[in-house]
Amino acid sequence: MNTLEDLSPEQIKDEMDNGKCVLIDVRTPQEYMFEHIEGALLMPMAFFDADALPTQDGKRIVLHCGSGLRSGKTGVRAMAAGVAPLAHMEGGFAAWKTAGLPYIGTDMASGAPKRIPAD
Repeated sequence: MNTLEDLSPEQIKDEMDNGKCVLIDVRTPQEYMFEHIEGALLMPMAFFDADALPTQDGKRIVLHCGSGLRSGKTGVRAMAAGVAPLAHMEGGFAAWKTAGLPYIGTDMASGAPKRIPAD
């Protein structure tokens, strides 16, 4: 039986840097627009369709949300649809930011996207 693997933000960053995973953000479009991980694709939980996931080409699909709750629930749905290999980010985007990893935020002065570098 397939299981939903929990990966740390650091593990996911390493996999992304080495082309080993496809990161899917299951938060709302508004959350994604305000701040997101560069390279993450958006597929909100409310509209999640496992059949519409990108071709993996041997890469693991990794789901993430704000805290890990929505990505865990979405992961269960994806596993039921036969998606494998599959993981989700332990602690979600909050853990990514706590780990000091880079992301795209919003410049509050202009409203434009802004790269937030790693700590």
